[in-house]
Amino acid sequence: MDEVFDLLDQYGPYFIATTDGDQPRVRPFGSHFKYDGKIYISTQKSKNVAKQIMANPKIEMCSMKEFNMLRIQAVAIADDRPEVLQAILDANPMMKERMGTNLEDQLLLYLTDAVATITQGGESKVIEF
Repeated sequence: MDEVFDLLDQYGPYFIATTDGDQPRVRPFGSHFKYDGKIYISTQKSKNVAKQIMANPKIEMCSMKEFNMLRIQAVAIADDRPEVLQAILDANPMMKERMGTNLEDQLLLYLTDAVATITQGGESKVIEF
């Protein structure tokens, strides 16, 4: 899991695919966090992406740097524990600044049942976490 997290850091923005009924939806994300041995992502509860994940928590993520690629299929589980939000805000001042006082709209999701495929230099490796 640490290797996957480090690659998310190195590769920069990533894209998350969800489903909206029978229509796939893809959008860019930038933030990810490590807490309690899990990778977390966040969005706002009021966004369509949050509603899609709550309806079907199976997601796919993809990021790329040069010719190296990281793909992750996972289940995104909501975690509304205040201590998780506080730990993430303490570790990420920019996120705290961006969210302002609108903390109740923040949706934190951790990845479980994840399978990451890392392709570098034409070689692929699979990591489950």
